[in-house]
Amino acid sequence: MYDLIMYTRTAGCPFVTLAKRVLHDYNVPYREIFIDEDPQAYARVLAWTGFASVPTLVAAPRGDVLPYAPVAPLPAGASPRGVHRGAMITEPNVQELCAWLLEHGFISEGDLHETFN
Repeated sequence: MYDLIMYTRTAGCPFVTLAKRVLHDYNVPYREIFIDEDPQAYARVLAWTGFASVPTLVAAPRGDVLPYAPVAPLPAGASPRGVHRGAMITEPNVQELCAWLLEHGFISEGDLHETFN
């Protein structure tokens, strides 16, 4: 139903590594957009999160890179880490990411692994 877009950067990041591990383990296809190579993507992530926060994962209409619905705003200066914002989640831990993926149909309840519950 949706494409999974992961806004990331070329430099290493533990949250990106974790997200990639989860997506790989569940065989979830995604499109990676590097904010340090794409000024428009950088501006989008900055507008959405208030920071250059990666990974910012977006459920987008097929073929698009923007969230399928407006995302809940964050209070000014608030950290976006792990905050479920509807069509977007930023810097999630394993449980937050799995719940978000499940909610958006990228994985099913039967797919969930013991280690990620």
